[in-house]
Amino acid sequence: MVEIRQEFIEQAMQLTRNAEVLPGGVNELAIKLQHAADTNTPLRIKLGMDPTRPDLHLGHTVVMRKLKEFQKLGHKIVLLVGGATAMIGDPSGKSETRPALTKEQVEENAKTYFEQMSKVLDISDAEVVNNADWLHKMSFSELLQLAGKVTVAQMMTRDDFAKRYAEGKPIAIHEFFYPLMQAYDSVAIDADIELGGTDQRFNTLLGRDIQAAYGKKYPQLVMMLPLLEGTDGVVKMSKTYPEHCISLTDSAKDMFGKLMSIPDTLITRYYSLLTDVSQAELVKMDKDIESNSINPRDIKMKLAHMITEEYHGKEGADKAQEEFINVVSNKGIPEDIESVKIESDTNILDLLVNLKFVQSKGEAKRLIQGGGVKIDGEKISDMTLIITPNMDKVLQAGKRKFAKLV
Repeated sequence: MVEIRQEFIEQAMQLTRNAEVLPGGVNELAIKLQHAADTNTPLRIKLGMDPTRPDLHLGHTVVMRKLKEFQKLGHKIVLLVGGATAMIGDPSGKSETRPALTKEQVEENAKTYFEQMSKVLDISDAEVVNNADWLHKMSFSELLQLAGKVTVAQMMTRDDFAKRYAEGKPIAIHEFFYPLMQAYDSVAIDADIELGGTDQRFNTLLGRDIQAAYGKKYPQLVMMLPLLEGTDGVVKMSKTYPEHCISLTDSAKDMFGKLMSIPDTLITRYYSLLTDVSQAELVKMDKDIESNSINPRDIKMKLAHMITEEYHGKEGADKAQEEFINVVSNKGIPEDIESVKIESDTNILDLLVNLKFVQSKGEAKRLIQGGGVKIDGEKISDMTLIITPNMDKVLQAGKRKFAKLV
């Protein structure tokens, strides 16, 4: 049995904060870390990304921050762009077949990924690969050989496949190839550890099995990170729900405001997953909030400033905080409010959509029903309201969106 030195146990314990490591937990990770140091061979840490949308959000940074920890310890980060897998679409957690992307869509979306990731990671020191480089070159016989290493029974242990089958919903054959392709990526890049969200459990563990089937003596460990909830505190953060999603491309003002809108129950979870505060500080925060010895709003304000500063600099965070206090706390109006010229009679729902204050008329209706739309500070409830060209008023949607109608 390998004797694990204390420094590597401590390293492994720090790396596994907020994470689940399979199959061997802290000890197996510590053994890998120790072996890497003793042989002067950095571990290869894999993160696969399907560029299905052009921008990333704070939920993506949970796993990116973990990559950064490995990077600081001298290990090699391998960022794998799913040029081939994105053209199938990962069915993980989906109740129906996921739409595939075209080659052009994948390439266009991938362009923005690394610029955004560089705000968290040192991209220049990472190895960047595209699985289209090997998956698109596989012959049919090689593909059959890969498919022969997994049974249909194994595939049907995946929760989403099993649920859809039980409900009589269709499962396309090509969907079975997605986890196989992702697993083969680990063979192609010789991964030692693969990171992913908890919804990637089956896919990443299959990577271990496929590596072993292709002869790797010590298959990869799998490190699972939590999925961050959106600002509603219920559904995981996703661009599918833009009103609850905090994108890395959001302005400082929007990022700060959205962070201030999270429920108090998520404060320490956001601190834990999105900052470097210590466990002792987290425990103290929980106690302070529970005992009412501190206003949760003050802790949230510090969190919003800390995260906004990371992506927009101190000046951007300071200005966003100042404006938030003015607009929300002091019931003021932003200094840089946009003037919008009304040229003809326009329905309020259409106007909200045209101003991009909402994504759809349905979202506009929900916002009005919730009392989130105001004209000159007065809530409106009439969804048939017509905005006329001679109206000189301030339109407000939610807490952070304003327009001066002229």
